[in-house]
Amino acid sequence: MDSGYYAALTGLVARTQALDIAATNLANAQTPGYRAEQEYFRSVLLGPDGADSQLGRTVNNFGLLGGDRLNLGQGALEQTGNALDLAIEGEGFFQIQTPNGLRYTRDGGFHRAPGGQLVTAAGDPVLSTTGQPIPVPPGEVTVGVDGVVSVAGGVVATVGVFTFPPGAQLTPEGANRYVAPEGVAASLSTKGAVRQGAIETANQGVIPGSLNLILVQREAEMMQKALTVFHTEFNKIASEDLPRV
Repeated sequence: MDSGYYAALTGLVARTQALDIAATNLANAQTPGYRAEQEYFRSVLLGPDGADSQLGRTVNNFGLLGGDRLNLGQGALEQTGNALDLAIEGEGFFQIQTPNGLRYTRDGGFHRAPGGQLVTAAGDPVLSTTGQPIPVPPGEVTVGVDGVVSVAGGVVATVGVFTFPPGAQLTPEGANRYVAPEGVAASLSTKGAVRQGAIETANQGVIPGSLNLILVQREAEMMQKALTVFHTEFNKIASEDLPRV
């Protein structure tokens, strides 16, 4: 079978999967703290005997989408004027305690809970550098670039900004929360500054996201057309040429 068929097939599969990623990125372009996802490619056959197979060698000349990784690039900071809104400039995530365990986010749209703790919009406690909920008593709140929270001039806690070893891939949970890989411990970031009165926007813009979605759609359509051409040619060979042999 013509290797061009495999090229078109793997191209169509890859672009179809990439369409899902592009659509998700565009849908979350207005979600605070959202980290865009980027596709990466792998060989189709990963088994130890793949290279020994004629089919394997043919198919593996073309990449299939292996999955997606988070783009950890910086999003724009928008000033809100809310003293409890926090944004991270640089590397790191806020650590929050949820009913399902520790989670990590760049969405710093926080507020004071009725119990006096700093919490997310969903009511989950934001944790300090020591992994404890952060108390926010009544009074004027100031937060330094190092995350130190002061109320009425007195220090109450330090907001934790955590990072992970190079290569660690966080798993998205919802729009802007992430789960750490099993067995990988977070550590305090030395490359992230906390900005008070601001929220970080998604690092996926609407215009680039729209253009990318259109591009991927067109690429998928091209692969679809190529498959149709090969399929028509194979049918012609089977119905017209083979009977003459």
